[in-house]
Amino acid sequence: MATNRFPTFPSRMSLQQFKVRTNGARKGHSLLKRKADALKAKVRAILSEIYDVKMQMNEIMSTANFSHTQATHSAGDFNAQIISKVESPSIKVALRRENVVGVKILQFDKVDTGASQDSLLGIVRGGAQIRKCKNAYDQALELLIKLASLQTSFQELDEALRVTNRRVNALDNVVIPKLENTMHYIASELDEREREDLYRLKKVVAKKKKEVAIADAIRRERENNGHGAIQNVSTTGVIVDEEPQSMLQDMGDFQDPDDNVADIF
Repeated sequence: MATNRFPTFPSRMSLQQFKVRTNGARKGHSLLKRKADALKAKVRAILSEIYDVKMQMNEIMSTANFSHTQATHSAGDFNAQIISKVESPSIKVALRRENVVGVKILQFDKVDTGASQDSLLGIVRGGAQIRKCKNAYDQALELLIKLASLQTSFQELDEALRVTNRRVNALDNVVIPKLENTMHYIASELDEREREDLYRLKKVVAKKKKEVAIADAIRRERENNGHGAIQNVSTTGVIVDEEPQSMLQDMGDFQDPDDNVADIF
């Protein structure tokens, strides 16, 4: 039991402090529990969205690859020609932070720079097929950026969910039980101390009563003895000693010490 509580000196102040700490721990446990539930719901939603995006990604990538094959068949190998003439990217990816249930997650956004390379595509030798292939890959790129955002958000939210669950379990299974055990220990020690004080007080009161009773008995005895001596003085005119004399001593008071018993015979 001693290892499952915080070391403290039992007193009223420490009991009050641990009550405040226990209330704070319970409130924190409630808030973290609600945060964990919200994170679980968000993670489930992101998982469902990732599944849908991946299903769309398969279809769009198949369409884009087929369009590229058609454009290659119509215009020949145009990849090297277009890559050599590109000077700046037409699409960039911007980063931003989004706050979800107190967790800042990373999001990717597609940014169109306006530097389009459509002017490099001719109207002959499969120019229309190349534009169609470009549009298909633009859609695939946009979906890929969205998938990257979802997967990054899922990883960060999953890590935050694990940390929150560990904190909830620590509060539920370690911190709050230790605080409660400490409060029970302090309360039991204070109750035991009160019982000891009450027992000590009862013993003191009993001793005082006994001393008072003895003092009263002595006082009454002295009063009775003094009253008897006053009565003897009033009747005989002689003060009688409080201690009784022996019979031999009384007889000796009536004998003359000069008389000799042998002279009588």
